[in-house]
This record gives sequence, structure tokens and C-alpha cells, in this order.
Amino acid sequence: MSNINHFQFKDHRVFETTYAGRPLVVETGKMAQLANGSCLVRYGETAVLVTATASPKPRDGIDFFPLSVDFEERLYAVGRIPGSFMRREGRPSERAILASRQIDRPMRPLFPKDLRNDVSIVCTVLENDSDNTPEVAALLGASIAVSISDIPFDYVVGGCEVGIVDGEVVINPTAAQREKSEMSVTLCATAEKIVMIEAGAKEVPEDQMFDALMQGHEAIKGIVSFIAGIKAEIGKPKFEYEHHDIDHALFDRLEAACNDRFEQAMDTDDKTVRDAGVRAIVDEFEAGLEEAYKEEHLANLPEAVDKLEKKIVRRWLANGKRVDGRGMEEVRPLAAEVGILPRVHGSGMFTRGQTQVLTLCTLGTLGDAQELDTIFDEKEKRYIHHYNFPSFSVGETRPSRSPGRREIGHGALAERALLPVIPPVEEFPYALRLVSEVISSNGSTSQGSVCGSTLALMDAGVPIKAPVAGISCGLITDGGQETTFTDIQGVEDFYGDMDFKVAGTQKGITAIQVDIKVDGLTPNIIKEAFRKCRVARLGILDEIMLKAIAAPRTDVSEWAPKMTTMQIDPDKIREVIGKGGSVIQNIVAESGAKVDINDDGVITIAAIHASEAEAAKKMIEAIVKVPEVGEIYYGKVVRLMNFGAFVNLTSSKDGMVHISKMANHRIEKVEDAVNVGDMVWVKVMEIDEKGRINLSMKDVREEEKVL
Repeated sequence: MSNINHFQFKDHRVFETTYAGRPLVVETGKMAQLANGSCLVRYGETAVLVTATASPKPRDGIDFFPLSVDFEERLYAVGRIPGSFMRREGRPSERAILASRQIDRPMRPLFPKDLRNDVSIVCTVLENDSDNTPEVAALLGASIAVSISDIPFDYVVGGCEVGIVDGEVVINPTAAQREKSEMSVTLCATAEKIVMIEAGAKEVPEDQMFDALMQGHEAIKGIVSFIAGIKAEIGKPKFEYEHHDIDHALFDRLEAACNDRFEQAMDTDDKTVRDAGVRAIVDEFEAGLEEAYKEEHLANLPEAVDKLEKKIVRRWLANGKRVDGRGMEEVRPLAAEVGILPRVHGSGMFTRGQTQVLTLCTLGTLGDAQELDTIFDEKEKRYIHHYNFPSFSVGETRPSRSPGRREIGHGALAERALLPVIPPVEEFPYALRLVSEVISSNGSTSQGSVCGSTLALMDAGVPIKAPVAGISCGLITDGGQETTFTDIQGVEDFYGDMDFKVAGTQKGITAIQVDIKVDGLTPNIIKEAFRKCRVARLGILDEIMLKAIAAPRTDVSEWAPKMTTMQIDPDKIREVIGKGGSVIQNIVAESGAKVDINDDGVITIAAIHASEAEAAKKMIEAIVKVPEVGEIYYGKVVRLMNFGAFVNLTSSKDGMVHISKMANHRIEKVEDAVNVGDMVWVKVMEIDEKGRINLSMKDVREEEKVL
């Protein structure tokens, strides 16, 4: 009798619905059963396994909720083997990191504020069909996995992508629709409110964007109802957790002793002065505490200080007062400069109050485009934007490390904001890399990098379609009161409820990113944020940036490569490259130019001096040129035969002069007329059906012999 037992998936459940016209199937109880919650989400033929796990006890010594979200790419999902030496996936791609952030940002504020247990959400892409993006499946799976688990989470979140194709709003557009869409928006919401917006757009007007968001929210309400039904049917009871609370005794003592002095110290537009003033008050307060009291409470002092600052800032904002004395729609003092570093290809510095971003533009050949090895359709990026946030920008002393998710997210936001205005490769055959160096930070550096990047591009001579600027809008909720304000600085970001970032041109929006700390945004808040950001954006463009540089420079920097492109017959690519690359290497060596050849026969030539690029172009033209009947050449004799001589016309083309065509009189031997190495004038008399070229020396008239 066999000892083999057949496993029974007794809790296996399948839930099905239709989302944006395509089947959505959720399976639970079959995979990853040791996680607190798990599900396999199939959207079309895209499949993502999502798990949610929580630690049984809170993490000690922290004052934040330790949530981690990972979007795991697996190249088997698209039938590919990784291109790395180890042939396995390495660090996540930029798009995977952005997908993780797009799940983290809407869910984090909806967990209990006092939860300190570690929570990990892992989304593993098992299959990707391109039409149904794994980001949407992962986002829905994260909501389902947490909702049906025993992890404390009282909301149901849904999400979708929103596009505009041929003037119509499309929910979860297919790959073909995304190619034509005027915008790409990832939207997350509960049934009542919108909780996250991440958008890139081609100068979409605010009212059109608002209408698209509202239609997206309507679609999400249906999927939220579907998830709520799953939760009601199989959801586990939520576990009890150790509630984190502030040291009330210490906070009350600090507030009673220091509130008025805190307000005086914080009432300034200088972050350095504010921080120094608060630090002096706290040091004095700490020194006055009894030793026994210190021993019991001192470890909780930083959190008490943070709460008192937060209470003051929020009270002020709710009453229409800002820390630096500005009006609620007033932007901090601005400055814009270009051409700061003449040896780089383009530079621009944008200053807003104590936020300062220096962006540098580098122009390269198309061969410098970034190659991508991901599960997505994109294979390369011609336009790249990087964002660096060193510790000195906030007056701290952390050692430099590789960019974190925040830096990658901010760089991607600026990249998305400027991508719609980057000229196509046919108009500007360069690869572009922008690097935004945050050299001082006091709020909304991502939007400062948008402005600095526009300046750098124009300084570099990149013919952008329109200048782009960015600004952010904040929010304070106090009971039923909702107060929005323009251009948030650091403390307003830390202690406020919203960071609503909008970038765009004078015509419309090119990018949006929204972070919140409340349970969502109403339509009125979104509409007001759009209005305030537009007013501020147009002012920044007209009054500051365009006065620094009114239009892109007409020429690229003398230090930038000079580019020229040419099209050849793809069948002739092999001739230009040569055996083992010998021909193209010779072109590069003799001209000093860099040559890139695409499979479609488009050749890009780059050189510091235009003369070098032109020399390379002429060499290539000579190689690919097809001689025509009647053309005259001054060529070298390269080979002798009994019946005639072969003459080199171009670097890859020889023709044959028959002995009878060498002179107007009879010649007994070929050697009587020419020798190998002789330079002779020849005329193309015939090109036969096999491409063989027949030449004549005797038919060249004297007046045609012109070098």
C-alpha cells in the first residue's frame, strides 16, 4: 500500500469579476499559506502572487510604522533569461521601485497610526502579457492580501490606470492604447476618497485631468466593492497589537514650560535659525529635569518635541498663519540662473527660499542610451533623469550611499515631467542625461529639480517644445475644516496632511505626484490644488525662469558632441562595418568621430568638431554610394588580369576596364597601359544585372578630368 498522501487545499477559493472589460481572477488559500494573507491575482494573462506578513511583536525604539513593499520582477514572466553574468535577477529596476512606491504610498496612511509591528508586502510577478500591467494586479493584490489577513487594516483600497485615447478616458488601457494615450495615470482610492495619484501627461489641461480622475474613481468603486466582498467572505479577525502612545506626562510638562518659547523660535523663514532656537530651548528644558525624571522619561523627549512642533504648525496653518509669515498662496522668493558651469553641456540652478537645486545636462550619442533588462516592453531610455540628495543639503552628516527609493522616485517624477517636451530623435539625435543635485533642501526639492532641469536643457541648446515648472500644494485638516496652501516648506511637509506636486507647461500638466497622511482627498481638495498649483506655476515660468533664459540656445555647447545623421540601405550596413569591424574602426580612427549604426540603417555620427563628423559622413557615403552610368572616377588600379584591369571606385566598389577600353589604339598587353597602384580616370559605361561595373578609360574627355 502506498505511503503517498494527496494534499487537499481545503481553503482554496476562486473569486472572479470583470475589470475594464477583461477578466480578473483572484485565488486564495492555495499558495503561500504561511503568510498572514496571500492571493494570486490574474488579470488577463498577467499573474502576480502577493503576500502580506506581519511580525508578532512591535519593533522597539521606533516612532514610525515599519512597512516595506517589494515589487519583484522575474524575467521568466516574459520568457527571458537575465542578461547578467550570474543569469539571475539583480537589484530591482527603476520601474519596479516605482511600482513598490505606488503601493506603499496609498496604503501606509491607512494603517493604524500607532502600529509598530513590521509589515511586509511582497508582489512577485509570475506572468506578464503586456496589455494588463502587473502594477495594477499587484496593487489590487496588496489590498486583497492585507484585507483578508489578520493584520490591522480597516480600509479597502482599489486602483487603476487611466489614459486618454482619441479624447476619451480609458480605464486600464492596453499596450496599443498606452502608445497613443495623452496621459498615463496610476490612481488609488477607497470607495469614498482618492488616496494616491501618480501621473505623466502630454500637457493635459487641469479640467480634463480632473474629469479623468473622477472617471477613474468611479471605476475603482466597483473593484473596491469586489474586494470588500472577498474580505467579508474569508477575511480573518484582526489581531490585537500593542498600541504605541506618546509619553503624555513628558509632553504635558514640555508644552506647559516651553510652548510660548517654541512659537517664538519657530516663527521665522530661516530653517537654520528655527532649528537652533528649538534645540537651545530643548537643551535648557532637559537640563532642568530632575535626575530621576530624566532616567524615566528622557528617551521619549525627541518624540515629545516633534509632537509639540507639529501641534504648533498645524494650529497656525488651520488659522491661516504660516511658519515663515507668507500668505497661503504666496510662493517663497525665487531665483533662476543658467550657464553656471561653462564646461558642462548645460547647467541651471533654481532657488526657492532655502530649497536650491543645481541641474547639469549632458548630451551623448544615441549609443549612450540606457539599456533596460526588465519584464516590461521598454528596451532602452534615451532621456534619463537622476536626482541626488546629499546629507549636507539638510545640514546633516550622513555618509553618502547609493540612491534610495525616495531619490529614485523623485528623479523619475522630474523625468516624467519633462519627457513630453523632449524633442524626438529625428529632430535632436542625442541621448540626454540630467542630474539634479539638491544642494539645499527645505521642501519640495522634486519640483525644484523640474525647474532646474528646464533651465539646464535650454542652456544646453535642447529645443524643448515648452518650458516646464513645478510646485506643490499642502493641506491641513482640522475637524471638518480643510485648508490648502501653496509651496510647502519642510515643516509644512513633515506636519501637514498632503504633498500635492504638479508640474507642467503654460498649456497644461505634464506630471503629478500626490502623497497624503490622511484617509484620502475629496474632489474639492483636488480641484483647489490644481488651481493653486497652476497659478503658481505660470508665475514661476513667466516671472523667473523665462527671464533667466527666454528660449533654448540655438547651438549646443562647444564641448558637446556635434551630431549628424544619415540613412543608408540596411543591406549595406555590413559594408560600413567591415569584417570584424575593420572598416568602421578605420573610419573612427581617421575622422576622430564616434559612429553608431542602427539595424534600420540610421547612422548617427558624433564629434566634438563638426569637421570631424562631416569627414566621417563623407567616408561612409563613399562606401555605400552606388556608381551610376556616366559618372567619372579617379581610381587606383588594384588588380591586373589578361583581359583588363580592376580599378577601385569607392572603398567597397571596384570596376573592370577591358583592355579594349584602355586607349584609342590597340594594346597588346594590359601592362603596356597600366600597373597596380596607378591612378587612372575612368567612366562608368555599364552596370550589368549582377551589379558588375564596366569601365572605360578612353571615353573620358579631358574636360571631365576634374578632382
